[in-house]
Amino acid sequence: MANRKQSKALVRKHIFPVRLSDIELDMIRIKSQDASMSASELMRRNALMRPLPKRLSKISLQTYWELGQIGNNLNQLVKATNTALKMGCTPPAKPELLRELLELLHQCRRDIASYDIDDDDWEDEESDDDWEAD
Repeated sequence: MANRKQSKALVRKHIFPVRLSDIELDMIRIKSQDASMSASELMRRNALMRPLPKRLSKISLQTYWELGQIGNNLNQLVKATNTALKMGCTPPAKPELLRELLELLHQCRRDIASYDIDDDDWEDEESDDDWEAD
């Protein structure tokens, strides 16, 4: 069988060393055998073809944190309301309304965490971070 010519850019000539524990090495060998491919091919596919975690802007991270703080305060208010109801006192807020608001906050945090930004948007947001007062 004749050797096929490959583009020089596609020829794999670089070695990238990785430190693995004995267990990790065994797991890679087992998975590569199960997939009927070499360990190198398995690692290339896993490293290059799996999507990376989404990046969040500084503003999104700060908003996520602030919503978490508001959620903590709401949890305290819900606890105080539930305690007041058990004691027969007038609650500081309606429990149903507080639970609904808390769920909205959790949904906002989930939306922010899953927000996908383009690389161009990322660069724009990075340069716009100087609006905050020190």
